[in-house]
Amino acid sequence: MGMPTGYASWGARLCAMLIDGLIVGLVPGILYAIGIGMITSSASEINSCAYDDYNCRAEAASAGPPTIAFLLVGIAALAAMAGGIFMLIQEGNKGQTIGKKAMSIRVVREDTGQPLGFGMALVRRLAHFLDSIACYVGWLWPLWDDKAQTFADKAVGSVVVKTQ
Repeated sequence: MGMPTGYASWGARLCAMLIDGLIVGLVPGILYAIGIGMITSSASEINSCAYDDYNCRAEAASAGPPTIAFLLVGIAALAAMAGGIFMLIQEGNKGQTIGKKAMSIRVVREDTGQPLGFGMALVRRLAHFLDSIACYVGWLWPLWDDKAQTFADKAVGSVVVKTQ
């Protein structure tokens, strides 16, 4: 393939990230919200008891939140983790997540133009920490960088390019 050219715009990268976030986070977010809502509503039952009504408070405390609430929160966490791993595998093997494919962009090695592979895709994802530590400037860096790279891209030697 050779050296990659035609770097992706910052807007395309942002849209791809938002699409991926919706895909990975929507269902888990709904499950999590329902579970947390159930947990907090059971806690509010204790607050509805009179201050000196010890029987009411004891009953509300012993009932506690329903088990299904904790189950929903656990399922949400597992679903989010599974979705994140799936996206990481796609980015490593093909250079594209669902969002990147929708935006016609891909992540490749700067020196070969080939996909990163799972290991380097994971390192890149972890290296996005660098984009955040300096007041999130690393996420904006592609706006003025010659190769439209974030700090994480520079650290692992990747670029995000347009696909044909």
